[in-house]
Amino acid sequence: MDRELIKEINQKEKTALIIWDVQKALVEGIFNKEEFLENTKKLIEAAHKNNIPVIFTAITPLLERFESAPRKMMMKIRKMKINWTPEGMQQAITPGKEDIILPKNTASIFIGTNFESMMRNAGITTFVFAGIATEYGVESSARDASNRGFFSVIAKDAVSSFNKESHERSLKNMESMFALMTADEIFQMWG
Repeated sequence: MDRELIKEINQKEKTALIIWDVQKALVEGIFNKEEFLENTKKLIEAAHKNNIPVIFTAITPLLERFESAPRKMMMKIRKMKINWTPEGMQQAITPGKEDIILPKNTASIFIGTNFESMMRNAGITTFVFAGIATEYGVESSARDASNRGFFSVIAKDAVSSFNKESHERSLKNMESMFALMTADEIFQMWG
């Protein structure tokens, strides 16, 4: 993507950092845990220094009776055993006092939340995404953002998954739609 376009869409006063599903239970299962945590923490620190809002999503599982059939099936197919206890659902990176924690129970930050109106009220037009899992919530939310007229930037070394191949395939899909940048490139842009 053209550097000038990236600068335009990554204006600090119009940007928010989205930390997607960085709960302890998920972080324990990713393939690049140390690199992921280091880069994500650096992004959060840079956002705080630049007065960029940081929004942590928080999975709020539904009781099984109310969970969607496709989501239940996906969990069975992938044989995902996630620690849904309150301890497992704690953030693996502690949010700052000024950060927002947004409860949600779908793979899109827009469905079932007031996220879109919050961002429009604040004049935010660009989202930098970091988090887990690249091929689920990160890609789904970035696509949904684009469909709603927002720009998406993917911090490609601050996203992860339980499955490295799925993660890499998702990054490949997204590189033709969004700006994919390293955490260092984003830091440089934020100054």
